[in-house]
Amino acid sequence: MNYYTVSLLGSILEPLTYSFSEKIPLFTKVKVTLNNKELYGVVLEAVDAQEFKTLEILEITQEFFSKKQYELASFIASYYICSLGEAFGLMLPFSSADTSTHEFAEINSKIILSEKQTKALDFLQQHKVALLFGDTGSGKTEIYMKYFEKVLAQKKRILFLMPEISLTPQMAHRLQEHFGNAFIMWHSKLTPKQKKETLEKVYDGSAKIIAGARSSLFLPIKDLGLIVVDEEHDDSYKSSSRPRYNARDLAVYMGQLYDVSVVLGSATPSLTSYVKFPHIRLKGGHFNSTKEFIYEAKEESLTPLIFHHLKNTLFQKKQSIVFLPTRANFKYLVCKDCGTTHQCPYCSVGMSIHQKSNAIKCHYCNYMEPIPKICSKCGSDDLSSSRLGTAEALKEIQEQIEDVRVEQFDRDTITTANKLKKALKRFNDKEVDILVGTQMLSKGHDYHDVELAVVLGMDNMLSIPDYRSREKALASLIQIAGRSGRASDAKVLVQTFNEEFFKAYIENYEEFLEFEKLFREGLYPPYKKLCRILFADKNGLKAQEKMREMEEKLRVFENIEVVGAKKCAIEKVANKYRFEILLRSDKAVDLIKAIRMCKNTMAEIDMDPIDFS
Repeated sequence: MNYYTVSLLGSILEPLTYSFSEKIPLFTKVKVTLNNKELYGVVLEAVDAQEFKTLEILEITQEFFSKKQYELASFIASYYICSLGEAFGLMLPFSSADTSTHEFAEINSKIILSEKQTKALDFLQQHKVALLFGDTGSGKTEIYMKYFEKVLAQKKRILFLMPEISLTPQMAHRLQEHFGNAFIMWHSKLTPKQKKETLEKVYDGSAKIIAGARSSLFLPIKDLGLIVVDEEHDDSYKSSSRPRYNARDLAVYMGQLYDVSVVLGSATPSLTSYVKFPHIRLKGGHFNSTKEFIYEAKEESLTPLIFHHLKNTLFQKKQSIVFLPTRANFKYLVCKDCGTTHQCPYCSVGMSIHQKSNAIKCHYCNYMEPIPKICSKCGSDDLSSSRLGTAEALKEIQEQIEDVRVEQFDRDTITTANKLKKALKRFNDKEVDILVGTQMLSKGHDYHDVELAVVLGMDNMLSIPDYRSREKALASLIQIAGRSGRASDAKVLVQTFNEEFFKAYIENYEEFLEFEKLFREGLYPPYKKLCRILFADKNGLKAQEKMREMEEKLRVFENIEVVGAKKCAIEKVANKYRFEILLRSDKAVDLIKAIRMCKNTMAEIDMDPIDFS
């Protein structure tokens, strides 16, 4: 009998010992039982006969993980402080039933780079990890595509990461047109059938360029030659559930592990990437148009000035986009008599109004109830809504501008890839005059004829209690402004009381990054490492007790600083009370060591946190 340690896929348990009559190659995917349940696991190593009774492995599958996948899983488990089973649970195995049969076809290149673009490509090829810091419309995509051609000529494959929201039909069409069937897309909106078909192409080798959201990092890709992380600043690269990995950072680690080059690209790169990696600056765009920035010092609302510009743009038969940071109708429902905000019964947050479904919804736990007519505290019927949302803005525009064709463009309306494709087509076919949307508006979409961009809610973004709030607000404004003026001159109307800040850096993001370095040094990333430890339980006292217990142990370590230990900003989510500890240190290794020594069963570790709510 042979004995093996097996890591259960997706499980928080430590590896368990199982037996089997035959020899099994390491990292093979196997089926086992635990507590009368059938589960899958990965064989880690052969061990000596055990004194205790072991269960037998039920089935040896035709699937296996590579040694590199094992090393990647080990790194994830170590750095993000989770189990090896959870790390392996992210990955898709190779299949011994499949062999690569597809050859690398010759590509008849039609891409001609400018002198600036050629210089940028040369720079990227000279560095193992490099940042392409290119303005919107400066031709980053053409540089990527030219680089892809060079890698394909070496009979290597490419992984092209984009934020889920940026996996646009336009980008897919462009890459498909140029690279044909060698290009595939992988993201959460694929149906099970589409996922199966796409995975077959990865297995048989016909997929040479795999574009996808963060989960595509874990596809079983042979002969990897290049990883590109586009829109590298985007927060959606960070997983909000265990293991709380950051796909951008893992891509850089994978570059070292697989010995392949990594390119990070953005018009508004994160300060972390700007400081850590060599970069090349690509200024200007293909468009000779100019942008005029108009600032209005008003609270978030659609003002006479905004309507004047919207009507004027409409009169000239041009299109507009209106950006708000809030989806649904409003953020909160507030009683005018007693000031009570109508909160979710399971989370300590206000609930958003959704007029279409005549309901209020919690965007944290998805609890819904009909829109209340009276205040739950004092019984008053004088309820008002604070902060403008996309649906309310759309309604207001329709009331104020006759015969306007206006459409909502946010996660409430764009729920599938097909809906996104159709909405963009309607807008670019001039069937829609004004798009009203949230962050989705700014993500890599090509709008051909936008002459006005209206940007609301910038001050709300600036006031978020987050050390990156200025970076996030400025980056959002630049990204949204970049969607206008692609064919002719354009106006960008920004509603803010912080004109001085935005005016200083809107056309010089590099100067902002240099200034921000001074603010962060000695306090925040990239100069310090942060870790957030969460405690959540239905019993608030128990969660607090567990937090205090761990905090006490952590304070003994001299090379880490306990910045704070308190209730979370949003104290209750999904009926669980939440507490947190925020740690700071010069080195990640010191944080990991201290946490491992002090961790208790309730502690949820968030290394390199980006969410402080």
